[in-house]
Amino acid sequence: MLAATLELRVVAVDAPTSLIKSFTLEAADGALLPGYAPGAHLQVEIPGGDGAAPQWRSYSLINLEPGLDTRAGVRAYRLGVRREDDGRGGSRHMHTLRAGDTLTVRAPLNHFPLAAPPAVLLIAGGIGITPMAAMAAELHAQQRDYTLHFSGRTRDALPFVDELRAFAGERLVLHADDDPASRLSIDALLAGCELNQPIYVCGPAGMIDAVLSAAHARGWHDCDLHYELFTEIAPLAGDQPFEVELKTSGKVLTVAADKSLLDTLLEHGTDVMYDCRAGYCGLCSTAVCAGEIDHRDTYLSDADKAAGKTMQVCVSRCRGARLVLDL
Repeated sequence: MLAATLELRVVAVDAPTSLIKSFTLEAADGALLPGYAPGAHLQVEIPGGDGAAPQWRSYSLINLEPGLDTRAGVRAYRLGVRREDDGRGGSRHMHTLRAGDTLTVRAPLNHFPLAAPPAVLLIAGGIGITPMAAMAAELHAQQRDYTLHFSGRTRDALPFVDELRAFAGERLVLHADDDPASRLSIDALLAGCELNQPIYVCGPAGMIDAVLSAAHARGWHDCDLHYELFTEIAPLAGDQPFEVELKTSGKVLTVAADKSLLDTLLEHGTDVMYDCRAGYCGLCSTAVCAGEIDHRDTYLSDADKAAGKTMQVCVSRCRGARLVLDL
């Protein structure tokens, strides 16, 4: 079942950096909104262009108030969205919004929950600060040990710094790629940590891969490494088109080399649940009746992948010419 939808009004739009806008959303009648835990996000309905069906984009919920118990329900949601001119259009649409506009959203979901260990290392890159802000606020409110490392291309590209500094103080460490003195060194950072200290990282794929690789090399266990990707997985060079047959209807679709299976299904009116578009949340798991799967997700276990009976249609593809899905 998909989360229930809500109709929300944009009550404020701020621009903490030249590329990022922050949106404050409330219920039109002022009602209390469903609560959420740190790491949660909203799915926002984005209108389809040229008569295409609307799609959904996920944006993390920001909390910069340690005294606010967001689980009990809130009067407003706050989102941060970085404009991506080369993206799929969701951020461009969000950046056109003004106070008074309305949005259809789904109630909060959380694929990136914060556990309760004694000390936590938070690492954020760019707009990846949005879930980390809520985590830092929670850790501060619980008087738990944490450090938040926040990295961007320049110091001016880092949003919400003043609000974070107001409660995090020296626990907030800023890094800028254009400043050799503060540039983030993942090896140096992990060298100063206890082995298997819980790490939460959110940001560009390159940063996440670097953190996970460095941690694995130093002996970290997977259970202590938590991440959320802020970019969708792009097609790979050499990807080939393939056909997909929908068992229930018998319909046969062609998936282009530069298009995901999920997008092809959606464009042809197939009702598929999805969220992260990066292969880690599991919402788009689909049974496969025939065909060899090219698994590209991080959700399924090695045993599930070897069995070849289920795939994540947001990122995975076909190794051959044809798949048959139980849809």
